[in-house]
Amino acid sequence: MKLAVVGGGSTYTPELIDGFARLRDTLPVSELVLIDPAADRLELIGGLARRIFARQGHPGRVTTTSDLDAGIAGADAVLLQLRIGGQAARLQDETWPLECGCVGQETTGAGGLAKALRTVPVVLDIAERVRRTNPDAWIIDFTNPVGIVTRALLQAGHKAVGLCNVAIGLQRKFAALLDLAPADIHLDHVGLNHLTWELGVRRGGPDGEDLLATLLAEHGDAVAGDLRLPRAVLDRLGVVPSYYLRYYYAHDEVVRELGTKPSRAAEVAAMERELLALYGDPALDEKPALLAKRGGAFYSEAAVDLAASLLGDGGPAVQVVNTYNNGTLPFLPDDAVIEVQARVDGSGAAPLPVPRLDPLFAGLIAHVSAYEDLALDAALRGGRERVFKALLAHPLVGQFERAEGLTDRLLAHNKEHLPWA
Repeated sequence: MKLAVVGGGSTYTPELIDGFARLRDTLPVSELVLIDPAADRLELIGGLARRIFARQGHPGRVTTTSDLDAGIAGADAVLLQLRIGGQAARLQDETWPLECGCVGQETTGAGGLAKALRTVPVVLDIAERVRRTNPDAWIIDFTNPVGIVTRALLQAGHKAVGLCNVAIGLQRKFAALLDLAPADIHLDHVGLNHLTWELGVRRGGPDGEDLLATLLAEHGDAVAGDLRLPRAVLDRLGVVPSYYLRYYYAHDEVVRELGTKPSRAAEVAAMERELLALYGDPALDEKPALLAKRGGAFYSEAAVDLAASLLGDGGPAVQVVNTYNNGTLPFLPDDAVIEVQARVDGSGAAPLPVPRLDPLFAGLIAHVSAYEDLALDAALRGGRERVFKALLAHPLVGQFERAEGLTDRLLAHNKEHLPWA
């Protein structure tokens, strides 16, 4: 089995490599190709990847290339983990929205729209080249904003599934708090990418005992602390929102915080420099502890499980993914992309039924899904007016003057990535 990772020069990649090495019985990879235009980073990470494989006795071969077409040729699955514009673009996404009193974040709000505009055309070009080279290959998208990018891929007819590590991260936290094995925890995870709620925390599977009330009663303070939301919010909602909901439930507080401390992009850029120095040590043959602070925790295990199910080696499985709605949430169009538990096999992902959603959650989902529709239209066709309408529709913007100011800033800071701008 051959897997290709586009964006293999990312500092995330050793997390992925570690998962492939540890879970080789689940996903028997014979060749792993890391693809990236940054040859210097690719050399460092490729070397570490080979050492990790060797240390853990993995028989597979790790190769590196800057030639996309050569790297994806013959691949059974292609994983996308791109950041168009690098950390410099991320820094901009987190900075200029604050000038208009809006959250500066790389996947949510105006910054998330900027990332979508830069990313969707590049991802679609890669996907078309995958289709020409190997039309049977699956595309697994970890590139943010995952919901919009996955929707672009699916609407273009590609064999694609979107993946995020929020659900698996919560599963692991809840399992530890409840003193259960992660495999014994099933989440009733519902929403859109980076806009989800855990409606249930079930023991054993979709029909198991719901432990959510116990979790909130006995460990509510710990859960609220991780989410940086008041305990009372969780108690009143009766569910566990993802930590991205803080941008909605405490928007103004977050904006004030972001204006008084270094950006996450600056923190990550410094961390990446340190990680790359570590990766260059020929004695290092495991992922360093610092990588846990970079983000992407448990991404490797989620990616291995997904690839194994799509490629038939792991058999059908239930996993949280991003895929077409197809009637799952009746208030959304079928071609909206949602993030829910789904049955995954060689034919793709089929969402499991979900309970009727409270309007408190359904309303925000519908609102953001409508924004995503406009955002994708802007990413595919360009134009200032489409950008403005997408921003005006976003619940974190929603005001005419604010949308105008954000549009001007978005276009000014992204001209090199948007030919039409």
